[in-house]
Amino acid sequence: MRRRLAPPIVLAAVLLAVLSGCGGNGDGGGASGNPTEQVPEAGGLRKTIEAAEHPSKAEFQAPGGRTLQEVADTIGGGQQQAALASSIFTVGTNRLAFGVIDQGAQFVYGKTAVYVARTPDAKARGPYVAPADVLMTEPPYRSKQAATEKDPFSAVYAAQVPFDRPGKWSVLTVTEVDGRQVAAPAQVSVVTRAQDKVPEVGERAPSVRTDTVASARGDVASIDTRVPPDDMHDKSFADVLGKKPVALLFATPQLCQSRVCGPVVDIAAQLKSRYGDRVQFIHQEVYKDNDVNKGLRPPLERFHLPTEPWLFVVDANGRITARLEGSFGVRAFDRAIQSAL
Repeated sequence: MRRRLAPPIVLAAVLLAVLSGCGGNGDGGGASGNPTEQVPEAGGLRKTIEAAEHPSKAEFQAPGGRTLQEVADTIGGGQQQAALASSIFTVGTNRLAFGVIDQGAQFVYGKTAVYVARTPDAKARGPYVAPADVLMTEPPYRSKQAATEKDPFSAVYAAQVPFDRPGKWSVLTVTEVDGRQVAAPAQVSVVTRAQDKVPEVGERAPSVRTDTVASARGDVASIDTRVPPDDMHDKSFADVLGKKPVALLFATPQLCQSRVCGPVVDIAAQLKSRYGDRVQFIHQEVYKDNDVNKGLRPPLERFHLPTEPWLFVVDANGRITARLEGSFGVRAFDRAIQSAL
């Protein structure tokens, strides 16, 4: 019996809640340079992730007019599942981020690509390579949350995928595991740009007052759930908007329902050590009084954010040059920052 693509989509949606609560389109422009990053120390894992960072389109099958289901049948599946780490997609090219999990709920790393189609029985498009992007920072920048994580999410996959119309799209991720390729299904919803209320690249950023140490009267713990608190609360976004480039990060390391929220703040802290003289780094917590039952803080409401974490990079003229939602690694964060310089 063939393993149909459609039914496992429900499971992929459930995994989304575990891994992310986030999504986005576009990881900014500009050259990547040589971002400061730390590959996980374990020897075998280190080599695996390094290989996963450089997939080639030639290493994956061309659809050749086959349907997405036929591509899946040709490749075959294991017990792996695709866990989406992005959720907002608009007509055009989008950053589709995800993790791959095996039957033991462990993260899987290998060379990976993505295929898409309107339905499992429609002609497949792809492959779109999905390089792995390291999430773990250098030890001095790791929060207590990240340092004590027993099963760290070490890298996230991200592919640039074009969607030419709104609606439901079927997705097939293909990952090399133990020398063979295995397929895992998922599904995404694509909307028009007009339906996406989150500020987009090219738009002027909303002028919002973010929490600062001063506005919190020195109570840093009330505006930062990271342990220890970071040093990205000295300026309000409204006070620096239009004056210098800004990296505005909405994230809650302790209260996110994800295992990837903490690392994005750690990545911000690491890159601040490199770009802090040219870019204002601001970390904004998510929930009022750090209580998930009290709703979102005003800055998130002004940005119309349905999920978190989110990163917005804004240039000195106040225009958004990059936006990232969900899980994003050192390389994507670095590219986003350079897009404003």
